[in-house]
Amino acid sequence: MIGQMNESGFGIKGLGWIVGVTMAVSVSAADPLPSWKATAAKKAIVDFVDRVATEGSPDFVPVAERIATFDNDGTLWCENPLPFQAIFAADEIERLLPDHPEWESNAAVQALQKRDVAGLSANHHKGLLEILALTHAGMTTDEFDQRVRDWLATAEHPRFNRPFDQCVYQPMLELLTYLRANGFQTWIVSGGGVDFMRVFADDVYGIPPDQVIGSYGQVKFEMKDGKPTLTKTLDTVFIDDKEGKPVGIHTFIGRRPIAAFGNSDGDQAMIQYTTIDNPRPSFGLIVHHTDGEREYAYDANPKSSGKLVTALEAAPGNGWTVVDMKNDWTTVFEAKP
Repeated sequence: MIGQMNESGFGIKGLGWIVGVTMAVSVSAADPLPSWKATAAKKAIVDFVDRVATEGSPDFVPVAERIATFDNDGTLWCENPLPFQAIFAADEIERLLPDHPEWESNAAVQALQKRDVAGLSANHHKGLLEILALTHAGMTTDEFDQRVRDWLATAEHPRFNRPFDQCVYQPMLELLTYLRANGFQTWIVSGGGVDFMRVFADDVYGIPPDQVIGSYGQVKFEMKDGKPTLTKTLDTVFIDDKEGKPVGIHTFIGRRPIAAFGNSDGDQAMIQYTTIDNPRPSFGLIVHHTDGEREYAYDANPKSSGKLVTALEAAPGNGWTVVDMKNDWTTVFEAKP
């Protein structure tokens, strides 16, 4: 299983656990963001929240309109050496391969085994979608949920030797809690699979499944043995990435966010939609991966996903806050229990 190999082969598997409520952040009144250094990024966040959440402020925004959207991979948790759903799919391929020897000659399977992110992403993510179809389709949504839970409970990150759902950024957990304490709805808007993220989003981030927007395929309703079931199919319906993110926000939220958080060019359209010509005060933030010691350092040439070029260039002119992980965060991950 990929979760058992060394870093060049994705991961080392050991005893894992689902963090659940233990990942919740305790926010003090004195400092709601203790893992953030006292830099311009932290000040920008606090100033914005104070302006929109304080009654009587000229920038006050009613609670119903305080909507914040977050990318997931690379923004809320790590996305190296591959996005975690891709590692899950790779482990599933390896688990199922003995029963499907025909997959050995599949170009997408070969690309995944080589960690060829560019190959999987080419032609509108054709290879990745094929991998997800092979490993996700044909089972009920309950069966899929259980497979993800089983994987999260056992697989570990290859470099950090901790469960994947503990490779979550502590400063972003604090930010989520801080926003909710000030009347914000916090939504995930990610290119990842919506069914995959909904398994852990509530326990790990405090974000309920109905506030998760992601890529998804068609599901089919049927009665099996007298029980209503939903079965995942091979038909892709929606890819929630790049220009698809504002579309997903409009379709599933129905309100324009006033705050958006991302880390790559894939999030640029979401941040533009949130901050440019918005009749309400707005805020955009980009997490820049600059810490090769505590996490990873990349932007223009990532080894995995998360290319950051055009959004970084656009940030100063649009007033977006850029977080320098190395210099703005006192810690990256929560300390191990």
